[in-house]
Amino acid sequence: MVYAVVVAWLVLAAIVVLSWTRLDAERGWRGTVLALTLGLSLLHQLLFATVTEDALVSFRYAQNIADGNGPVFNPGERVEGYTNFFWLVLIALPRAAFGAEVDTTAVVFGVAATLGCVLLAYFLVNRIVAAATPEGTEPRAAIGVAAAVLTASAGGLAVYGPSGSEVPLFVLLVLAVGYSLAARRPVVAGVLVAFAVMTSPEGLVVAALGGLWLAVAAAKKQHSWWAPVGYLLGALVFLIPRLAWRMTFYQHYLPAPLAAKLGAGVGSTVGTGWPYLSGFALAHQGFLLLGLVAAVALVLRRGGAGEARALIWLLFATALALAAAAVLIGGDPGPAWRLLAPVPPLLAVAAVATYGVLTVEAKPAVGTRLVPVAACGLAGIAVLVSVFSPEMLDRVRDWRANGTQLAEIGGWLGEYLPPGSVVSGSAPGALAAHGSQLLIIDVLGRTDDHIAREGRHEGGVSTDYDYVVNGRRPTVAVPGDGGYADRQHCAIDPVYAGQYEVATFRRVGTPYWVAVYPRAEQAKSVVADLDKGPDFRYVPCPS
Repeated sequence: MVYAVVVAWLVLAAIVVLSWTRLDAERGWRGTVLALTLGLSLLHQLLFATVTEDALVSFRYAQNIADGNGPVFNPGERVEGYTNFFWLVLIALPRAAFGAEVDTTAVVFGVAATLGCVLLAYFLVNRIVAAATPEGTEPRAAIGVAAAVLTASAGGLAVYGPSGSEVPLFVLLVLAVGYSLAARRPVVAGVLVAFAVMTSPEGLVVAALGGLWLAVAAAKKQHSWWAPVGYLLGALVFLIPRLAWRMTFYQHYLPAPLAAKLGAGVGSTVGTGWPYLSGFALAHQGFLLLGLVAAVALVLRRGGAGEARALIWLLFATALALAAAAVLIGGDPGPAWRLLAPVPPLLAVAAVATYGVLTVEAKPAVGTRLVPVAACGLAGIAVLVSVFSPEMLDRVRDWRANGTQLAEIGGWLGEYLPPGSVVSGSAPGALAAHGSQLLIIDVLGRTDDHIAREGRHEGGVSTDYDYVVNGRRPTVAVPGDGGYADRQHCAIDPVYAGQYEVATFRRVGTPYWVAVYPRAEQAKSVVADLDKGPDFRYVPCPS
């Protein structure tokens, strides 16, 4: 698949560079090149094709919604262990209506949303440039193709396209808000920004910037004051009922995952968030340099096209604010910088639009051949980052292996433990993937209100093992989130010592081992039940 992605990029780059002038004149040829760009995006996504732990948590919530249990992780426990309500509703609807599998629906929707981002980057750039084009002048439609190629090559977006998570939808909504503002549809922008807020907490950043931008435009008489009012009303029509329902159903304003991350204070979160941003910047130097050059050019080349320039500055400000938000909430433990996935597409759209706006009256366009060469070159660098960065392909493969193994362990526990057994672990989504009849306790508090809000906050997570061991009293504890081990581990985690024992099992037909901690008074019966599984064989620890 690596070779397929590289070859697809080479073919696309050659076609774009060689046919650049033709792209302006022939709509059919532009459609062909955009189709090839979508093909590159699809191959780029298939290079990763890994469902994330967070997505698996969302699947359990969505399945419970569709099956009539409500938006809960464990039936009967009202804990808001998600921050992507709009995404949950979308992926639950096909199951509720047609019995479709939630995971398949989520992956298909995510891939489609990623492809939508590629297309919307094209349309948004052309919309901004058209706003700066004098009447009677034909806008250069090929400009948008460069933004589409760059968006298709963005590694973070490709990683999370088929992941089953809400990330691609959020990026799509952010770009759609920008397009609605460019099209002077403030009410539509307000509705879309409400959906963005209900898809990811970072949507609040987008909402605030969009409202501020419209207020400034109204003050400058570029819009009427009805524009920011309509934007606000469009957002509040959805956000107020959502907030009221959240408080009624969950009795909290802040979801458990956010409470678990933010409880340690700003100093601690920034301490982990800054290295997160630094790693992202190191891997995305091409996009950052492109954005910096465009911003400097926009400052130095003053002139007309006030609204188009303002839209470009809004895109730059949104990218910067989302990066700051990622630092303030302490980053994210997953690969490929999930929280920063919108930044490269925003920078690509803003930079390409800057070129289009600054050269709109040039005939022929200044640096005509430079644009496709630069765009395709940076796209190639981004593809190479996807392949060679340790935070991208290699880590995603490890992530996939660990998730698959934990899902197998969860399925084994779910099949051979009595229904309703309580299991604790740090990867609740994977353990619940095939163990839907278990009650899963997340020891990091993302699906448990007590741990999230009253536990010990450190390093972006929250813990309270005394509450887990003596309050929730799980039948079995699954230590760690790394899947199988390559040797037998007979030492017990000190937080479980005394009330739990170690039971080690060999994965039949493999060199792999798994250790679980059954509660001491139930250990004999639990081990006997689990040993019935044909895929795992109990091997006592040496005395």
